[in-house]
Amino acid sequence: KETIALAEGLEIVPRRMVDYRGVRLEEMDTEAVIRRHPRVAAVDEFPHTNAPGSPRLKRWEDVQQLLDAGIDVLTTMNVQHLESLNDQIWQSTGVRVRETIPDWVLKQADEVVMIDLTPRALLNRLARGVVYAPDRAAAALDNFFKESTLVALRELAMRQAAYAIASRLPEIGRAHV
Repeated sequence: KETIALAEGLEIVPRRMVDYRGVRLEEMDTEAVIRRHPRVAAVDEFPHTNAPGSPRLKRWEDVQQLLDAGIDVLTTMNVQHLESLNDQIWQSTGVRVRETIPDWVLKQADEVVMIDLTPRALLNRLARGVVYAPDRAAAALDNFFKESTLVALRELAMRQAAYAIASRLPEIGRAHV
């Protein structure tokens, strides 16, 4: 509800309905966004796997279409979705993440902003229904989003951010890091 309130006043392009095994699923209508041709599009769930029958397999591929059409994109993802970290995530958490983003896709970004939240604060937001609807939040808290998992993910995110910063420094600056 809080996120929806923050988006108040922003144009929302209606989603495409996809029938899959007797269930109607909502997916981003990439072609409608391209026809609308905004200067910037906010696209949630960058690692999302689209429903079967969608023009593209992954949401990041939809984002590539928007970028190719000259539309800037703001999007979101969690560190566990970065493909190169998949084995580390599995070793740290015991969970194999299936929805991943190839590293080369993330490296194309003009800017990456890491939002750091303590595990306790995130757990509190989940419990309050800020991140997911109450039924989905309860399942998340019982499964992947345990404090020990969040601590491990936070550590990986900080290491990844440090690596990204160090890799962008000129050679001389790297010697002092």
